[in-house]
Amino acid sequence: MSDRLRIVGFLCNWCSYAGADLAGTTRLKHRAEVRIVRVPCSGRIDPVFILKAYERGADAVIVGGCHPGDCHYVSGNLNARRRFLVIRKLLEFIGIEPDRFEVTWCSAAEGEKWAKVVNEVCDRVEALGPFEAYKAITPPVRGPVKEVTTGEE
Repeated sequence: MSDRLRIVGFLCNWCSYAGADLAGTTRLKHRAEVRIVRVPCSGRIDPVFILKAYERGADAVIVGGCHPGDCHYVSGNLNARRRFLVIRKLLEFIGIEPDRFEVTWCSAAEGEKWAKVVNEVCDRVEALGPFEAYKAITPPVRGPVKEVTTGEE
């Protein structure tokens, strides 16, 4: 297993993803540990996506969306903002440190902001160490399904 951090980024297609792309195409210095999942809107991020990321071993999750009030879908990021306040409390309740979850509003023109957020989150999570609690919440691996016969053939 790699010593690198495993960070998942759920990014809005219209703003944050484009900002991350800008950071890469302009060769801004930022860490490469974030694996990006492009979503249509931050308002479409189901809380289960975030929980599944931790369950599957993510050290942190970054959610990125358009600035509130500038959503391509009008109010998607406003709904997301309310939802993320609750998710943050849920994560803390189940034992996931608040520093392992970041929400950022980043426009398509803010490549520098995206690079700064990534570097800050990576540094913070690196100081915390790897997230090992997922091992306790990951369901056990089951073997192949056996065919059941009734004996009546």
